[in-house]
Amino acid sequence: MKKQPIGVFDSGYGGLTVLKEIVQRLPQYDYIYLGDNARAPYGNRSFETVYQYTLQSVKWLFSQGCPLIILACNTASAKALRTIQQQDLPALYPQNRVLGVIRPTTEVIGNYSRTRDVGILATNGTVQSGSYQIEISRFFPDIRVFQEACPMWVPLVENNEHESEGADYFIRKNIQRLLQQKESIDTVLLACTHYPLLRHKIRQFLPEDIQMLVQGEIVAGSLADYLQRHPELESRISQNGDIHFFTTDASADFDAHAAIFFGKNVKSQQVAGIY
Repeated sequence: MKKQPIGVFDSGYGGLTVLKEIVQRLPQYDYIYLGDNARAPYGNRSFETVYQYTLQSVKWLFSQGCPLIILACNTASAKALRTIQQQDLPALYPQNRVLGVIRPTTEVIGNYSRTRDVGILATNGTVQSGSYQIEISRFFPDIRVFQEACPMWVPLVENNEHESEGADYFIRKNIQRLLQQKESIDTVLLACTHYPLLRHKIRQFLPEDIQMLVQGEIVAGSLADYLQRHPELESRISQNGDIHFFTTDASADFDAHAAIFFGKNVKSQQVAGIY
């Protein structure tokens, strides 16, 4: 069987922060990244729309030969992953796998909290889905989850305003609103792939005794463990250390923004026909 790359999907740029951590942890594998920038953002779209968009992108990555796809997008993981895993994979791609970013985080978050009160900072779509509350309750039924939607944070990052004083205002306000829900919150998860670019400002406004968890590092570690536990899948992944980037929108615009998220220059290709 021909070996093929791992697919990494996001609605836009944010998943590059996850890919960055995965490549740092597992540099030997090949990767294909697809950003559906032409239809981003997904955050406020319906469950059905996010599912349809995500499934189209997953099918395209499978057509490129990927045996394993990571949905490096909280909204897609929250609104589409379960249906794809339970309905589409068994019928269409029984030998392939699709994983998300929510479960790896919720599997370990209870290991960090002493008070059993944790905070989630996320987009409107992720908060409204209730996915983090549902998943955390499965692994840690004793943990109480408090959420705060931060609708301005993604636009701040994508407009390169995340280092501005204007960003300070919104970050401070959302953190205060989260902590007002429960004074004993001792662990806060950045549940959006854009938020690592704000981590230094978030840390500035979080009390020192509150832990801040960043998804990419956790997802990378979880993927390494997953591949070790599934040698039948790992053996199908090519190992040349190559990365190819694709976007459904203009590649020049993608490349200009992507460097901010990935930490180095990116050269992408525009892909049509996934719709």
